[in-house]
Amino acid sequence: MNEQAEHSQSLTKHIVLGVIIVAVVVVLYFWLSADEPEPVAVEPAPVVELPEPEPEALPAEPEYEPEPEPVIEEPVIEEPLPEPEPLDVSDATVKTSILDLTNYEAAASLLVNDDLIQRFVVLVANMSDGETAPNHQILVPPTQNFRIYKQAGKEWIDAASYKRYTPYVDAVDAMDSEILVSLYEKYKPAITDQYLEIASSEDDFNYVLVDAINHLLDTPEVPVPVEVYSESVMYKYRDPRLEALSSPQKHLLRMGPENMRRIKAKLREVKEILQ
Repeated sequence: MNEQAEHSQSLTKHIVLGVIIVAVVVVLYFWLSADEPEPVAVEPAPVVELPEPEPEALPAEPEYEPEPEPVIEEPVIEEPLPEPEPLDVSDATVKTSILDLTNYEAAASLLVNDDLIQRFVVLVANMSDGETAPNHQILVPPTQNFRIYKQAGKEWIDAASYKRYTPYVDAVDAMDSEILVSLYEKYKPAITDQYLEIASSEDDFNYVLVDAINHLLDTPEVPVPVEVYSESVMYKYRDPRLEALSSPQKHLLRMGPENMRRIKAKLREVKEILQ
């Protein structure tokens, strides 16, 4: 075979191959297209227009309130309080204040006239220690004498001796205890000054006064008549327990059982108010 025939045969092969490829492509196209469903026309959904949201209301701006003008307070000028008048601690004033609490006429002759506050302080301070202060009594002694009587060879205190103290007890018993303590509180500064002059401690005088009251309240009550005996010019209790009592307790015992009962009742009232 010559060269031209070979060229023609080769070209024919290429044409036949091209035809076959085109045929395959056409068959595949129609086969695939036949299996797919027919397209369905879909109407477009109606467009629903949503209302535009209303704009949110912004919070109202607070109204501007102008700041109040600062109030300038005028300084208050306090006028100085008047100086308290000094307490009158003269004997005449103190005595009048005491007598106003009881039967003035009946008690006026029973109270001493001088150094009342000083006498009171010294008397109470000594009494709290179980001692007496003979030179600092605030009451004048009774004018009647101490009396005894003898029976069966023994000496006994006469009941008339007790009656000497009844006017004193009546004066004290008539005093209102609340007002009496108020009077004591009124003169407490002067009383404290006097106490600090004679005392070695700085205890409140209230404690001293309560101690003196307690000491008197501890005085025992004894049946009458009470036997005594004389030694020199002094009378002593025959009962050693009574003779062992302190001087203030002996003096209270010598006032008699009824007077002592009334005095103790007044002392308890005063003590209760003080505490």
